[in-house]
Amino acid sequence: MENVLSIDIETYSDVDLGKCGVYKYVQSDVFDILLFGYSINHGIVKVVDLAKGEKLPDEIIEMILDGKTTKYAFNASFERVCLSSWLVKNGYFHGEYLDASSWRCTLVWSAYLGLPLSLEGAGKVLGLEEQKLKEGKDLIRYFCSPCKPTKSNGKRTRNLPVHDEQKWEQFKTYNKRDVEVELSIQDRLKNYPVPDHVWDEYHLDQKINDRGIFIDMEMVRQAIAFDEKSHQALLLEVQKLTMLENPNSVMQMKAWLKEHGVELPSLGKKEVSEMIKIA
Repeated sequence: MENVLSIDIETYSDVDLGKCGVYKYVQSDVFDILLFGYSINHGIVKVVDLAKGEKLPDEIIEMILDGKTTKYAFNASFERVCLSSWLVKNGYFHGEYLDASSWRCTLVWSAYLGLPLSLEGAGKVLGLEEQKLKEGKDLIRYFCSPCKPTKSNGKRTRNLPVHDEQKWEQFKTYNKRDVEVELSIQDRLKNYPVPDHVWDEYHLDQKINDRGIFIDMEMVRQAIAFDEKSHQALLLEVQKLTMLENPNSVMQMKAWLKEHGVELPSLGKKEVSEMIKIA
């Protein structure tokens, strides 16, 4: 019988995931996995507290690396890429990214059936007994991102479990619940499977994302240098024409234009383009 491993992880990085995406997120030197929630073959859900020194069982590491074990997660690309980085850092894996072919994404499954594209939304629509805990966003904000240093927090830039043990226990409960919701979604949708050709498309998509695109970095560096040189030359030219100390100053430039009979409400691209057309 094929083994199935259902996973949910909680992580830390000083890179903004929403702005940069998971690949940049895991490249941070301080990226780490804090909690690893899992279930084997729809059995009891367990949480490994990696942040407090607990070790991921060898059996679980073997299943993650095993191409014959099906791994499920909601938005599985996040778990897969994060685990790839973590396994490399800890000496368990010597590739770049874990092969996506043994992974299944419950988010894709939900999307295929027209369900909401969030674990919370899918759980609500399906009327599951287990629902994602609402306090999760605050806990993620507290433990998974840098914090602002203040006098009250001792000028620290990160919240660790020791800084609020009660919140940390809530966070572990939250991680466990996410796996339980994931399992419930799988159970509810098992009679409406995603066709193999759709999973093939998903795996191809993951392979394309993992590979990325080739960029001529020397050309990029030269383009940046050319832009800086051109910008400086144009700035000097405008300074000679206007005698302004700083032509980049909107206030100074608007005042100079007004003195020369041109009054603009804004120096935005649209307004300047329209004025050039009239001139």
